Amino acid sequence: MTRHLLSAADLSRDDAVLILDTATELARLSDRPIKKLPTLRGRTIVNLFFEDSTRTRSSFEAAAKRLSADVINFSAKGSSVSKGESLKDTALTLEAMGADGVVIRHEASGAPHRLAGWIKGSVVNAGDGTHEHPTQALLDAFTMRRHLGNLDGRRVAIVGDVLHSRVARSNVLLLRTLGADVTVVAPPTLLPVGIDGWSCAYSYDLDAVLPKTDVVMMLRVQRERMNASYFPNAREYSRRYGLDAARMAVLPDHAIVMHPGPMNRGMEIAAEVADSARSVIVEQVTNGVSVRMAVLYLLLGGSESAIGVEPLPDELTETEGGAA
Repeated sequence: MTRHLLSAADLSRDDAVLILDTATELARLSDRPIKKLPTLRGRTIVNLFFEDSTRTRSSFEAAAKRLSADVINFSAKGSSVSKGESLKDTALTLEAMGADGVVIRHEASGAPHRLAGWIKGSVVNAGDGTHEHPTQALLDAFTMRRHLGNLDGRRVAIVGDVLHSRVARSNVLLLRTLGADVTVVAPPTLLPVGIDGWSCAYSYDLDAVLPKTDVVMMLRVQRERMNASYFPNAREYSRRYGLDAARMAVLPDHAIVMHPGPMNRGMEIAAEVADSARSVIVEQVTNGVSVRMAVLYLLLGGSESAIGVEPLPDELTETEGGAA
């Protein structure tokens, strides 16, 4: 693993397990009166968001602040970007400010990779176009592990708008690395060209897949990225690919329901399913902070070789009665 996290493909199995194990330790902070660690004190992290976001930006901000880092939130709206400044010039500005880490979300696939070549600090991909979203895949895997244990041989169905989903791409890569069997389910028009080359199975029939699934992950239909008609109408899509109570009833008893958010309730997922006891959607948001803390800590915690070798700090290995 290099000093950046740009793709789920960057992670070996050992890297991924280290992040998840570190996140497990960090999650214990949420039960303490003081939820901060001094690990990244004096470091500066910039949240560089060219696309609107609520969950991801807030999650990274909370993660950085719990590690005592200084956080700068940079939004394209109202900034020099809206006046025509290029990504490279923005990068040079961040470099001049001494940013130790940059968390970037951009509408163009590949933008984080370009940014990583222009600055000395670490770059974390928080979503680039329809390409990838590696920390979402990590928090999804973390959530699955908490409910199902080891992911080797677990069957995961990723359902919906796979074509436009960076979450689906990162999850397929990471879950295969962790040993899970992944099947993506979508109408033919919402599967990407080259799906045969993905390290997963695919199906057009949701009802055939559900009875043998440990995890069903519903994806949002991303109408804002669609420039054509990919299905007849919302009602027809929901009838064929929506997860309602009747479909949830055929899942194995231990199976969980996930969604990266935001949800289109009543379209890809029924409200009664999203709010059911089998849904871990809200928990995914909570787990996102712990996982992103782990990523920032391992990338910026001071180790030259970053993820893969640095031990947990003393404050993480103390007993629950120790200092926070």
